[in-house]
Amino acid sequence: WKDGKLTNFDYLMYINVLAGRSMNDITQYPIFPWILCDYTSETVPDLNDRKNFRDLTKPMGALNEERLKDFMERYESFVDESIPAFMYGSHYSTAAGVVLHYNVRLHPFASLHRQLQGGHFDVSDRLFSSVARTFEMCTSALSEVKELTPEWYSNPAFLKNTNGFNFGTMQDGEKVGDVLLPPWAGGSAERFVEINRAALESDIATEMLPSWIDLIFGYKQ
Repeated sequence: WKDGKLTNFDYLMYINVLAGRSMNDITQYPIFPWILCDYTSETVPDLNDRKNFRDLTKPMGALNEERLKDFMERYESFVDESIPAFMYGSHYSTAAGVVLHYNVRLHPFASLHRQLQGGHFDVSDRLFSSVARTFEMCTSALSEVKELTPEWYSNPAFLKNTNGFNFGTMQDGEKVGDVLLPPWAGGSAERFVEINRAALESDIATEMLPSWIDLIFGYKQ
């Protein structure tokens, strides 16, 4: 990898496997980072401009300074002899909250999701329906610090409701179907994954990637 003979995607998959993670186990599914931070612009993010990239030296919970203060206040004021003090009430990778959440449009994840929800899909407003909304929640809500799955960089199918599942309608009247993509993707899931993958393989992401690996798999856990 240091010699440029291995892609960042393959490098991360290799590290995930060494860490005991597998795409055959939703409880130990491979983890990938958010790379871009612009999901609202009309034009494709400039992959040579750092302002378009998430800071990979920090965990998701530390990207928003105001939210980080809230996390720290909770940690410092937490008093319960039976539970150690904690900052984050959720995890960056879980079977239900991340793997099944993102991949609910694919088999066998859809079936597993419905099993978990008593035979039906979750409430429409809680389903994965928009890339921009999801990133906003993961960087602002106290309940969300999700990272991503390999599909975000390799498999456009997870963004399309090609199976025709009935996900219902949200409270604002919007019907849940295909995932709402950033404007710069031009409505194409393939284009979105292509640009996302290019961002992952960019020089800026490559430079920061070791810091994120240390956060998830290494001494900064």
